Amino acid sequence: MNTRHVTSLVAAGAAIVMLLSGCGSTGISNSSNASDSNIISVYGSEPAHPLFPGNTTEAGGGKVVDQLFAGLVTYDARGGIHNEVADSITSSDNATHYVIKLKSGWKFTDGTPVTAHSFVNAWNYTANSANKQASASFFSTIEGYDDLQKPDVDPKATLSGLTVVDDNTIDVKLSQPDSAFPVKAGSHAYMPLPESAFKDPKKFGQHPVSNGPYKFVSWQHNHSIEMVKNPDYKGNRVAKNDGLNFKIYTSPDSAYADLRGGNLDFTNTIPDTALTSFQSDKSLKAYNEPGGNTLTFTIPEWLEHFGQNEEGNLRRQAISMSIDRKTVAEKIFHGTATPAVDFLAAPISAYSKELKGNEVLKYNPSKAKELWAKANAISPWSGEFGIAYNADGTAKNWVEAICNYIKNTLDIDAKSIPMSTSDEFLSNVDSGKMTSAYRSGWGPDYPSADNYLVQLYDSSSADGKGGNSGNYKNPEFDAMMDKALSAPSTEEADKYYQQGEEILLQDLPAIPLWNQNATAASTSAVSGVAFDYGGGPVFTALTKKQ
Repeated sequence: MNTRHVTSLVAAGAAIVMLLSGCGSTGISNSSNASDSNIISVYGSEPAHPLFPGNTTEAGGGKVVDQLFAGLVTYDARGGIHNEVADSITSSDNATHYVIKLKSGWKFTDGTPVTAHSFVNAWNYTANSANKQASASFFSTIEGYDDLQKPDVDPKATLSGLTVVDDNTIDVKLSQPDSAFPVKAGSHAYMPLPESAFKDPKKFGQHPVSNGPYKFVSWQHNHSIEMVKNPDYKGNRVAKNDGLNFKIYTSPDSAYADLRGGNLDFTNTIPDTALTSFQSDKSLKAYNEPGGNTLTFTIPEWLEHFGQNEEGNLRRQAISMSIDRKTVAEKIFHGTATPAVDFLAAPISAYSKELKGNEVLKYNPSKAKELWAKANAISPWSGEFGIAYNADGTAKNWVEAICNYIKNTLDIDAKSIPMSTSDEFLSNVDSGKMTSAYRSGWGPDYPSADNYLVQLYDSSSADGKGGNSGNYKNPEFDAMMDKALSAPSTEEADKYYQQGEEILLQDLPAIPLWNQNATAASTSAVSGVAFDYGGGPVFTALTKKQ
């Protein structure tokens, strides 16, 4: 996913008014390579789904969708919120009612206007479970959402809380207070769609019509996705280059070799083999800054011995305490990651090193063995413990390292399970077909702890409706998230988010491992490299010498 950061907008109030000022290739070169005009070639991976914003929840598609579409708001490098298509977002009734005013003059790349209907139709489509969009849960606080989750729902059914007042006005009624609503309004799920998206969704997903900084050109599957600067774009992210070519790789090592050979301009995925050397490589420009990404692995509750019960919790805690995060960070990440202390990243205001129960994230082999023995007293262990990952990413070394720690500490058969591509891996994750634990992580969509917690662990995000791929459900945690969304200030909200995290530390629906820095490298000809608040590259800022 694209990356974002938290702001003080996580607050409810009687009348909050926001007037906000204006995320393997074979190595074969194609038409947009380093020798062309100001077209920037960048590292990419094959998107897991067609390019519908509401169904994009992973990095391969997220990088692309983020450049093609423009939503109500954007986020700056410090996590500040700025109007994009929105002219204003006004809240009343304790953050249960919002009125959105749109700017006039915006249009899609097919020439049709961007109106209130463009947003409302897109939100209804994403929220309706019949359409099987992975970001449906982003709309869970809008009136009528629950009705759209029924098994026999009409695919044309809509959210009762959404009303198009006129072409430039949207009225939004919520079923509960949601002070984070204006913040998440800039996420992929909330992007507008033209009428053509609904007339032929299959065609649109392969050749999207958009309203963002870039205009889509082509998608050669498993090879490249090309886009050019959108001359009609009216927002905050005007491109300094002429376009982007996302060259699709199945190996970060191949991409890095292309970068060093001048066949790629920029990558924000540094392979493990280069982490010790990329910052001293004189042939490149290197970047290493604090970021907002988290690395975890998920143990789904449907696995034998790992239900949401006493045995399952004991085993998760034992496995977590078997891992020496500090040593792995030093030996494998070489100063580009720090051990996790909670479920958030350091740029997020609710981040805390003092959470009750965070000792489960510290290396303690004797305690791990004790907890594992208690679990065995409930039900004796049998079988092997595996962690799956996509082999075209950078997870291999760290997954193998933590498997070795688990094996040596608990004296069980633990092993890594490579899956050839991100597409294969994510398809199994999204469909709930994983038969082992699996690597996971998060780059936030919008500036709030809500994005790390509600979208990943709330019951509303389970069952294929959001990022809760392990189907974790705990009513106590859900209630704490509701309190956070109803809080009158950021400080109050953060207290509830932290209390919710303390519940997660007991249940460990995912096991936090490290927070990743924003790392990248470019050729010497490229300038303008910058990162957003969460550590994602700002592709519109890239340019290169001719």
